[in-house]
Amino acid sequence: MKEYTTESLKNVIVLGHLGSGKTSLAESLIFSAGGIEKKGEVERKTTVSDFTLEEHNRMTSLQTAIIPVEFKNAKINFLDAPGADEMIGDIKYALKAATGAVLVLDATKGIEVGAEKMWMEIKKNNLPAIIYINKMDKENVKFDDLLALIKERLGAQAVPFCLPIGKKDEFSGFADIVELKARIYDGEKAVDGDIYPDKMDRVLALRQDLIETVAGSDEVLLEKYFGGEELTMEEIKRGLKLSIMSGDAIPVMVGSATKNIGPLTLLHMIREYFPSIQELEENVGVKPGTLEPITRKYSDSEPFSGFVFKTIVDPFMGMINYIHVKSGTLRKDQEVFVSASGDVEKIGQIFHLCGKTQIPAEVVHAGDICAVSKMNKVVTGSTISDRKSQIVYDKPVVPTPTMYVAIHPKNKADEDKLSNSLAKLTLEDVTFEIIRNKETSQLLIGGQGIIHIGYITDRMKNMFKVDVEMKDQEIVYRETIKATATAEGRYVKQSGGSGYYGVVVMRFEPIQDKNYEFTEEVFGGAVPRNYFPAVDKGLQETLEHGVLAGFPVIGVKGILTDGKYHPVDSNELAFKMAASIAFKEACKSAKPSILEPIHRIEVTIKDEYLGDVLGDVNKRRGRVLGMEPSELGYQKVVAEVPEAEIIKYTIDLKAMTQGSGTFSREFVRYEEVPGNLIPKIIEDHKQKSA
Repeated sequence: MKEYTTESLKNVIVLGHLGSGKTSLAESLIFSAGGIEKKGEVERKTTVSDFTLEEHNRMTSLQTAIIPVEFKNAKINFLDAPGADEMIGDIKYALKAATGAVLVLDATKGIEVGAEKMWMEIKKNNLPAIIYINKMDKENVKFDDLLALIKERLGAQAVPFCLPIGKKDEFSGFADIVELKARIYDGEKAVDGDIYPDKMDRVLALRQDLIETVAGSDEVLLEKYFGGEELTMEEIKRGLKLSIMSGDAIPVMVGSATKNIGPLTLLHMIREYFPSIQELEENVGVKPGTLEPITRKYSDSEPFSGFVFKTIVDPFMGMINYIHVKSGTLRKDQEVFVSASGDVEKIGQIFHLCGKTQIPAEVVHAGDICAVSKMNKVVTGSTISDRKSQIVYDKPVVPTPTMYVAIHPKNKADEDKLSNSLAKLTLEDVTFEIIRNKETSQLLIGGQGIIHIGYITDRMKNMFKVDVEMKDQEIVYRETIKATATAEGRYVKQSGGSGYYGVVVMRFEPIQDKNYEFTEEVFGGAVPRNYFPAVDKGLQETLEHGVLAGFPVIGVKGILTDGKYHPVDSNELAFKMAASIAFKEACKSAKPSILEPIHRIEVTIKDEYLGDVLGDVNKRRGRVLGMEPSELGYQKVVAEVPEAEIIKYTIDLKAMTQGSGTFSREFVRYEEVPGNLIPKIIEDHKQKSA
């Protein structure tokens, strides 16, 4: 691979709904540019970008792959992102390295929910974009209806750059509205010809709309247009680039990735209309340890800085970090400051990636994407920079896990391997979480849904040879008391020699703002002060296991009011035991109850599903706290719901909203369980403990 400098570089992310054909398009792009001799196929598991065993088994992209394409003296780094929105962490970090986007739509299915979500991400990142309508060779494709839907759902700025020629199996190309030429593809190359007369009126009408868009991008062009002068092709293309870069125009093109119709034209469009790295705005970061802003230009003359947007664990090479060079140049043996650790490390081997293939590099210029290996202190989200000119870039905000499952190895001998594999997988995935729950003795893994969690367990099995079983998460309940009660605790054992003698009288009160509090109101030395800590400790140990089901007890204030002691037989153990007995005795009249964890959830849904979601929240014993508009056509619902009711809410919400709903969750407090549910909770816990 040649060495490319900043003015010749572009980074383009390919996004779309699961199964829309993103990977097939990426394969066609590199094939059309001459990067590979033979096209691979997803079904045959031979594509460049889907190279992991998990992707082969599921026949879908599950992690971002880099496909560098050399085309017309330019290098375009395509980032083939996952189609499943549950892999949103990977997608959001890949977007940090992108300077343009291609949204792939399935012509037979219109605008699917995943495409709509990815379009929102494109807009949030202010990326110039092209919409590629794939699978135009399939049955029941109506281009005009699809174009109207795109304008309605994705933006009125959508402008068709081509008109399809032929339908179903006879789809062979399109009329290029910009160039006014018919482009017919034969599977390897495009042949230009004249547009058929029966399509010319429609093409000219669409071209007029396009010219108006172009004229609005520049005052000089607008003046010329209103003056009745014809715009030159050079002026049209310059105006189109300005319109696309500003978001005032969204080119729509058609094709079939499997038949290789369209990718070559798409390459020309990206090269012509997307900005080079050199044309981008400055990068803004902060000085480490301060909030002082620092800027870096995409220029080799600036101090080096780079952002690590992905980490993978390779069984042979260890950790591999994907780096987007933000400024300066990167070379082997260069010393860099690592923001994640605060240390200085030396860069080892540098290489470009083409899928899993590593291409050695001597130097990487500003704007390019590369990878380094065996830098154990560098993790996803790290900024690496010149040690003498340090900078830290913001990380993208990613969602916390919405679903947890308990796992254990099928083979007990794999316990140690399980811990090691999980530790390494957390380096790969910023939205993956591990929780060891001592109370339930469960090892929990958290992710964005069943696809995400399934990918994690597949990785454990395939890479680390650890096969696991999954179970539902157990809820961590608490116990409390609802009434004030006083009781005596006596622990007296005397059988010759030193014995045990401790008597306490204690009052127990429910409290709201603390989990536990101990105080004393003893008068006259009924219990010596040196035994107060023993009473306190004995009570704390007792509260670890409540009287109803053995859950930890919270919201209790214990007051020592009286007691007795023996000058010889009293000791700390006696008073610890006496405190324990007093609490258990007091619980007979203190109205013990069970508390459950309450989570605050924020659910983002389309307007049309608002009623269904509100009704469902009520069925889950939830309380709606408020609603507010979110993105265009979406509502955000804020509610508080018992955790027991949302264990599999991710799955249920997707079913309820046809995959469009998302939510986040956060623990807020414990609340009393309704009385009718308490007996079942106690019974279930006893069965699990048996």
